[in-house]
Amino acid sequence: MIIPIKWKEMLTKRYSIIKCFGKEPWKSLTFKQIKKLSKNKSDNYVHTALKKLVKHKILNQDNIGNSIVYSLASNTFALSTIGYISEYESNNAKHIPLKNINKILEKIRTSFYVFLITGSYASKKQKKLSDLDIVIICDDSKNPSTIISQINLECETLLPSIHPYVFTESQFYEMLINKEENYGKETAKNNLIITGAEQYYRILMRAIEHGFNG
Repeated sequence: MIIPIKWKEMLTKRYSIIKCFGKEPWKSLTFKQIKKLSKNKSDNYVHTALKKLVKHKILNQDNIGNSIVYSLASNTFALSTIGYISEYESNNAKHIPLKNINKILEKIRTSFYVFLITGSYASKKQKKLSDLDIVIICDDSKNPSTIISQINLECETLLPSIHPYVFTESQFYEMLINKEENYGKETAKNNLIITGAEQYYRILMRAIEHGFNG
């Protein structure tokens, strides 16, 4: 994902504000909530940052009753921006065995996929003997069992042991809009995005439009 230099500068300055919408993009947040989540002490800074993010259409601003709320926009630039931030954070997380993750990535033989870490490693509650849970979302034209066979040996032999789940994009989307609790919803609530973040957020946004709210 390539971000223009001027936008890299903007992301550095407003990283903490945009980041508030990465984990639960289905939520609308008030100014007070954003200030608390971003850990910014300056009202003026948060106000100015929000104004510019709305101007550049990364965030939406809406009036609900007497309150102003902000939400992540669903356009390409907004999703690529939040995707860039999410991937950067995950790939710089010191508690994640990234060398092992890269060995898995090298075995996947498909041009499109989303790669997520879930479970205890995503919530930073892993223990010494915890397995590493991963979710791969592939194109509808691919067979999930084929991808499982490509990575199965590494998943079984690496330490920590890797427990993979593979879904097509349609399967994952259907889980999100299903009324029952399921692994797709659980994954959406607790994950680190290693690659494919923009497409992952596209799936989420489509599900949000059809009723998914976490």
